[in-house]
Amino acid sequence: MPNATIAPVFSSVLDMIGNTPMLEIRKLDTGLCRLFVKLENLNPGQSIKDRIAISMIEGAEQSGKLKPGGRIIEATAGNTGIALALVGTVKGYKLTVVMPDKMSDEKMAHLRAMGAEVVLTRSDVAKGHPEYYQDMAERMARDDPTAFYVNQFSNADNTRAHYEATGPEIWEQMDGQIDAFVAGVGSGGTIAGIGAFLKSRNPKCEIVLADPKGSILAPLVNEGKTVEPGSWLVEGIGEDFVPSILDLKVIDRAFSVTDAEAFHAVRDLLRKEGILAGSSVGVLLHAALQYCKEQTSPKRVATLICDSGAKYLSKMYNDFWMRDQGFIHRDKTGDLRDLITRRHDKGEDFVLNPTMPLSLAIRRKGMFGVSQMAVLDSNDQLVGILDESDVLLALARDPRASSDPVSAHMTSRVETIHPSKSIDDLLPIFRADRVAVVHDGSVFCGLITKIDLINHLKGLGVA
Repeated sequence: MPNATIAPVFSSVLDMIGNTPMLEIRKLDTGLCRLFVKLENLNPGQSIKDRIAISMIEGAEQSGKLKPGGRIIEATAGNTGIALALVGTVKGYKLTVVMPDKMSDEKMAHLRAMGAEVVLTRSDVAKGHPEYYQDMAERMARDDPTAFYVNQFSNADNTRAHYEATGPEIWEQMDGQIDAFVAGVGSGGTIAGIGAFLKSRNPKCEIVLADPKGSILAPLVNEGKTVEPGSWLVEGIGEDFVPSILDLKVIDRAFSVTDAEAFHAVRDLLRKEGILAGSSVGVLLHAALQYCKEQTSPKRVATLICDSGAKYLSKMYNDFWMRDQGFIHRDKTGDLRDLITRRHDKGEDFVLNPTMPLSLAIRRKGMFGVSQMAVLDSNDQLVGILDESDVLLALARDPRASSDPVSAHMTSRVETIHPSKSIDDLLPIFRADRVAVVHDGSVFCGLITKIDLINHLKGLGVA
């Protein structure tokens, strides 16, 4: 076992924020360079945002903006909210978090478990729209004169936390030998604070922006070009405006990273280095690896593991979600099998046995998040379908029906369609409010639902 310093006993969880370890990446291709990652996921709230939460709350306490027992309001992609909930709970404050609706279920569940009020708003609107998450949070704060609106995007205590703590930690851990630092922009405080500190110690240290493709920042840094914002699935970084605390002059260059590149990067990080990291880390890691591979002389490069991937298990770490989003590609057949989300003949679906109790079927439907499940016998032959309406009718008639076998309540009359049929042949099945069972005459291929067809047509640009 490696030598280790025994950690102290802390008197408060807040004392555990910061002083996170640094790890060298050894199993990914870093070219001529050495790449180091600072494990901010090991903060008590599992993200780098713990640092700014305590800095901004203590700053508001000192200025008198936040009174004992007061209410904190913030617009956040999730991690700042979780960090504010952590600090706020310990200090006795109420918290309201306004989040875009693209954020993971795990983040929302985490916030609610900590007692925070979560307000969801639209993720498809830009700053200036009444339902834009930052504008909504600011409006809520104006309507409550006792509330403190954190506004991490223009809060100087955000940048200060990184200039006074995170930056010096990185410098010390790297023994003052750091040629480049790679970070993203959520609120802008991380790259502004750390970047300014590192530049103050070594003006030649390159500060590299890792930006999701669709964000306006990379084109602004690289070309001085203002573009219309696009959309991206990565959470927590990328912007459609320039936060006021972000000093673009500290950034030397930028990389744009696609969702696919980011998601595959963090999956690779987990499988090769054992680090379960969040989606924004995928952007940083991909950009850092690209930077390293471009170098013609050895350099020491640092980046961040901003948060834990535990909040994203239902997203990029889920093969089905990745496949549904088009990030894991499946060979095309050119027929109706391409519309099946979970192919049975590929072992991708979840099925029921006709003899299992209805109660177990209900648990499985809830566990896998599906409305309809095929029922197959011991010979792998389709004998029926169990959907939510079947379960509802069974329990409405007799609450004791949960102990009945699935076969007693499944729908045996199914609408079978050959994979060679056309999409038009699906429409009568859906008009009858049924699910299409794709069967080639010998093998059950899978189910097609209305939403499967809608998603297929959207992919073709039809819907």
